[in-house]
Amino acid sequence: MEQYAIKGGNPLVGEVEIGGAKNAALAILAASIMTDETVLIENVPDVRDTNVMMQAIESIGGIVERIDRHTVKISGKSIMDLVIEDDFIKKIRASYYLLGALLGKYKKAQVTLPGGCNIGLRPIDQHIKGFRALGADVRIEHGLIIAEAQRLRGSHIYMDVVTVGATIDVMMAAVMAEGQTIIENAAKEPHVVDVANFLNSMGAVVRGAGTDVIRIKGVPRLHGTEYTIIPDQIEAGTFMFAAAVTKGDVTVKNVIPKHLESISAKLNEIGCEVEESDDAVRVVAAKPLTHTHVKTLPYPGFPTDMQPQITVALGLSRGTSIVTESIFENRFKYVDELTRMGASIKVEGNTAIIDGVPRYTGASISAPDLRAGAALVIAGLSAEGTTIIDDIKFIERGYEDFHIKLQTLGAQIEKVNSERELHKFRLKTG
Repeated sequence: MEQYAIKGGNPLVGEVEIGGAKNAALAILAASIMTDETVLIENVPDVRDTNVMMQAIESIGGIVERIDRHTVKISGKSIMDLVIEDDFIKKIRASYYLLGALLGKYKKAQVTLPGGCNIGLRPIDQHIKGFRALGADVRIEHGLIIAEAQRLRGSHIYMDVVTVGATIDVMMAAVMAEGQTIIENAAKEPHVVDVANFLNSMGAVVRGAGTDVIRIKGVPRLHGTEYTIIPDQIEAGTFMFAAAVTKGDVTVKNVIPKHLESISAKLNEIGCEVEESDDAVRVVAAKPLTHTHVKTLPYPGFPTDMQPQITVALGLSRGTSIVTESIFENRFKYVDELTRMGASIKVEGNTAIIDGVPRYTGASISAPDLRAGAALVIAGLSAEGTTIIDDIKFIERGYEDFHIKLQTLGAQIEKVNSERELHKFRLKTG
């Protein structure tokens, strides 16, 4: 079983390039099958989730051609099967995007209920509500979500909660519905805007993405396009906090600084210097970290996907910090692992009370999910001694070449496959 072996104690120093946004890529890959013409997508991150999505598209007859590692050509003209029961697709949460894409284009779809990380309930009730408002019959049978319609008609849809997945899914179905659709209380995340821009580049008419009201005028068909996915704000934020935790100096390149404002603000609050330029952010952690309070919120608030990373940093900050998780109810599972490394954290419901400690110490731990796994890697990089992390498959769902990028910043981290390789790592790192 693959593991990360980490010898902590080195400040991270240097520059790192950020890849395309995984969460945008998953929806854009799904939406690419909504035209019979060829779509070229650039800056696709080469991670497990995006590769599974492409396998699912191929499984129903789509043509997927890898131009290079980060560029893909997709054609949906040969799609024959509207049932996605692929074992692969059960493993990713974003499988539901294929439901919106297929329903929009073919007025019919069957997709396996989604999987992904077990960080709490992520109900699909708002997806179903949106599809039904557009005129689809939606039911769940034998583990499949089945949606079908004679025709889709524009509608006025109010989302009961702010949900990125349902906003994107309903937006995709609505772009080929008759008439106008208005989605109120829509999610405003950067990847919602990116998907809307992609759909518009294919001939859709979507206005208001990035605000809480999205207006869509249905069109009869979409056409081919060439499109570049935005940078990944969560990968960028992870490296920014890695600099903070290791007392480093890291320039994160190929980013949109505006997307990182809530992350930069918290880093400033805890004592880091953050310098922004056009497409890069530099984080310098020259002073001891200090405590703060943070609450996760929909964009432009502090992202739930950055909550484990800031908790790791606050665990090494002077004083007592409070982290409140308002998006997912099961997102503190990693705290037990962090406690094994010497953290002093008490979880009460959706709140973590963190008393800062001077240092973490290396331990054998497991990654419980994607973002928490990355946060535990950061903890290991700052810890005294060696840390071994199991279940790194979760981390590889959303981070491309994570350990290699960290190595270029001076981290002592390797992916190991056996006790022998682990022993060699221990001998090499002393």
